[in-house]
Amino acid sequence: MILFCCFNAYPKLSRQTFDLWAQVLLKVPGSHLLLKARSLRDPGVQQQTRTAFHDRGVDASRLSLLGWTPSVADALALYNQADIALDTFPYNGTTTTCEALWMGVPVVALAGTSHTSRVGASLLSAVGLGELVAKDTDDYIRIAAGLASDLDRLRQLRATMRDRMLASPLMDRARYTRSVHEAYRAMWRTWCERKAKSEA
Repeated sequence: MILFCCFNAYPKLSRQTFDLWAQVLLKVPGSHLLLKARSLRDPGVQQQTRTAFHDRGVDASRLSLLGWTPSVADALALYNQADIALDTFPYNGTTTTCEALWMGVPVVALAGTSHTSRVGASLLSAVGLGELVAKDTDDYIRIAAGLASDLDRLRQLRATMRDRMLASPLMDRARYTRSVHEAYRAMWRTWCERKAKSEA
């Protein structure tokens, strides 16, 4: 059984996200979806979520809904149960995407045109997994279903993901610090030049 998951904040779970995830679940028979979010402590939100999937043809028995976990260690441990993380859109995950990858769980993301809808593409590209970034909803379903059917690749990704991250620009703190420093200096020079011209 393939277990998809998403631990993003509940407000990121848009109607479009539910539409797409339901199609993924229907495309992968027997698959389940684990959602974890603080809002899911509320029975009303749980029922709303089950109804949303039921209305899209997915039986509620294929959903596992968990509220917020008080411990980061407990939250990360949940990834040991999951096979594939599904990113939200148009507002992508950031910390949750990094945590999933760190725990060896590949993330499928849909790239949009704004900053908030391209974070997934940026993070996945940084760790060399640009092929998990979908260009449209059909592509998202194809990528998710393809991963679900490739158990060897899922095992390989889980075994190598942390080393992949450690070797990637995403974890290169020195390079990031230099880039930020250079950006601040460039902004300062631009401000000084503009001020000098305005006072000339």
